[in-house]
Amino acid sequence: MHPDYKLLIFDWDGTLANSIGRIVEAMHVASDRMAFARCDDLAVKGIIGLGLPEAIRSLYPEIDDSELVVFRQHYADHYIALDAEPSPLFDGVAGTLEALRTEGYHLAVATGKARRGLDRVLKSHGWEDYFDITRAADETASKPHPLMLEQILAHCNVRPDEALMVGDSSFDLQMARNAGMGSVAVSYGAQTIEALRAFEPRLAIDHFPELHAWLSQRAL
Repeated sequence: MHPDYKLLIFDWDGTLANSIGRIVEAMHVASDRMAFARCDDLAVKGIIGLGLPEAIRSLYPEIDDSELVVFRQHYADHYIALDAEPSPLFDGVAGTLEALRTEGYHLAVATGKARRGLDRVLKSHGWEDYFDITRAADETASKPHPLMLEQILAHCNVRPDEALMVGDSSFDLQMARNAGMGSVAVSYGAQTIEALRAFEPRLAIDHFPELHAWLSQRAL
């Protein structure tokens, strides 16, 4: 185990699971059902990582509260239909997480998903009890507020400097910065690695197993 780090916290969509395309499609379908103009794919990818209400308001600032409720339901209905077969994990995720857990790292998830959605995907992978703790956006503050990271740190009894946040969005890396924590950026998710480098991650990776290789090398 790396001598400096005890806790690794992972975003879900775009970091562990290849679900970006489904999120974009569900947002477009919800927009169509609301008779709203579609935002382009890049704009939708730019809000992935936020809690769903915050994401919708970011794309449609003029939406009122009653419309937001209906939009959320349209989005959820379509996404759940798409997710009947769970979004696949990225290559190397399952093996890498198992290796990290075997080496004694605490593992956690901090996601913009709602608790119901997170529980559904965790169950589909047989991971209900896999992580030390998971936090979802509707039970805490949405990213980039640091509350969910602070709750994870407290649960694991780990200091911010002993933890890393691994994510694919500016919201993940800003949340880590807000919590006084280092971060790792992945290049294969919702946002470009160039955008993520602005947040000065400790590491930028193109393939998930590179995280384990980096931690192992630094542990020598």
